[in-house]
Amino acid sequence: MPTAKLKKFLDEKKVRYVTIDHSPAFTAQEVAASAHIPGQDMAKTVMVNIDGEMAMAVLPASFHIDLQRLRDSLGARTVELADEMDFADRFPECELGAMPPFGNLYGMKVYVAEALTKDEKISFNAGTHSQLIQMAYADFERLAKPQKVDFTMRSTV
Repeated sequence: MPTAKLKKFLDEKKVRYVTIDHSPAFTAQEVAASAHIPGQDMAKTVMVNIDGEMAMAVLPASFHIDLQRLRDSLGARTVELADEMDFADRFPECELGAMPPFGNLYGMKVYVAEALTKDEKISFNAGTHSQLIQMAYADFERLAKPQKVDFTMRSTV
């Protein structure tokens, strides 16, 4: 079951979504494979520190984050990957690494890769390593209010 906080939020906003159960998986690519979703259609949430402020960078599972491009796009002084210990307590109802990309529910900004904005649907972890949510990208954009930024590079693997 998706985290109670996320489910309540989506239900209150009358958003149509599907919850997909899958075998436990811990990387976004593993989740996509387990749920039979192409890697470019599965969104992963990467926690970053931007000038000392915690934020979410949301990108396709089959892409990598380019911290330099993110920094340059935002005009930030520093952008670095956040350490798990720096954000573990911000998501008490979520399994570590399975946070949904709704920073607005956790008091932080969300930056979404332009590559995801072209898709009709978005799929993402629902707070656990064995469930994901799939919903219309337009609803995600309306609710999470992410800033669109070009900060990815395609995986070579």
